Amino acid sequence: MSHGIHPRIPRLPALIGALALIGAFGLVTACGGSPHRGPASAGITPGAGQSLPGRPGGTGSASIPEMPNTATAAPTSSAPATPVGPNSVTIKNFAFHPAALTVKAGTTVTWINQDPEPHTVTSQGQGPLRSAALASGARYPYKFTTPGTYKYLCSIHPFMTATVTVTQ
Repeated sequence: MSHGIHPRIPRLPALIGALALIGAFGLVTACGGSPHRGPASAGITPGAGQSLPGRPGGTGSASIPEMPNTATAAPTSSAPATPVGPNSVTIKNFAFHPAALTVKAGTTVTWINQDPEPHTVTSQGQGPLRSAALASGARYPYKFTTPGTYKYLCSIHPFMTATVTVTQ
């Protein structure tokens, strides 16, 4: 490396000289290379009682009309979802509600996706829960026949975890 300058950075004096040369020939303007020299050269002149902001002697101010809010996303509630039934789990706000459910063997648990995004119900490690991606409003029922603790997650969003405990 010469002169302590990184090899990928051009030498500053050469760059400044090139920019001065380009500017001297009028090849670069504030309008991205447009050949006109400002509003007057384009035939734009202020009307009676008006001035052009940014021009010498200009007193006007540029104003940009405010755009209406075009957001279309539905607001989401920060409150947890309430399960639809005693043996159901709702999926809302990227979480399973309730996060821990206890049922008796022989009970069918139904997961209901109330989020606009798809989610799955998938056992962590070995386990019986293997839903397809559930679209908004879709349900996944599973009948638990064997007592135990069943940890599961959303395979699309693995931070979403919960547990079903099955008793006798």
